[in-house]
Amino acid sequence: MLTSQRKALIAERLNRDGEIVAKTLAAELDLSEDTIRRDLREMAVEGLLKRVHGGALPLSPPLPDFAARQSLATDEKAALGARAAAMVAPGQVIFLDGGTTTAALARALPRNHAFTVVTHSPTIACELERHPTADVVLIGGRLYKHSMVTTGAMALDAIRGLKADIYFMGVTAAHPTHGLTTGDMEEAATKRTIAENAAATFVLLMQEKLGLASPWKIMPLPAATGLIVPGGLTPEALAPYRETGAAIVEA
Repeated sequence: MLTSQRKALIAERLNRDGEIVAKTLAAELDLSEDTIRRDLREMAVEGLLKRVHGGALPLSPPLPDFAARQSLATDEKAALGARAAAMVAPGQVIFLDGGTTTAALARALPRNHAFTVVTHSPTIACELERHPTADVVLIGGRLYKHSMVTTGAMALDAIRGLKADIYFMGVTAAHPTHGLTTGDMEEAATKRTIAENAAATFVLLMQEKLGLASPWKIMPLPAATGLIVPGGLTPEALAPYRETGAAIVEA
């Protein structure tokens, strides 16, 4: 089989299965594993896939800037936000991540009982400016403009000084094997620290983020208490996520 034919087959399988396991594909094609790994390396350099240990994953698409993301998939974000907001109980301390999906959650928060919202996102804090019962704590630090969140030593020190009841996390990708990931090293470290200082972590996941991986790992899927996903996904699509042990909450 020619190199071009192998690469076409790899692209087809990646689109169909959502991942490539080099050892398995090599055995199927009766080729050496080194040959498949070389093809994967070349395709990664060409920007066709993302190399991971033992194989490859589809590339997670580059995110548009924050302002552009605000107008994307608004109904899906509203449904996820409403489902998450229903979890908030009186007197709780919740931590809201930055992002447009958590902004939808902020807008859906209950208004009939008091609770505290901690966030490292100035845009989330602004969403709650007129909320009648939410006490808002804004974490300072260096502003990562792409996600409109603070990062760095100052933010991490403040985060380690709190204990949230629930952390509502946003990610750029979620994969059953490669876990929860994002596109920035500092942001990944910040999210991981927030999760370590929360009693429960629920991840809000739009359908387009499932089965992908971004460059920086936050934590494995089983480390999350639950995943909040859009309603209507097939059992087959959700099965690999259920197998990790994380609870699945459908919006």
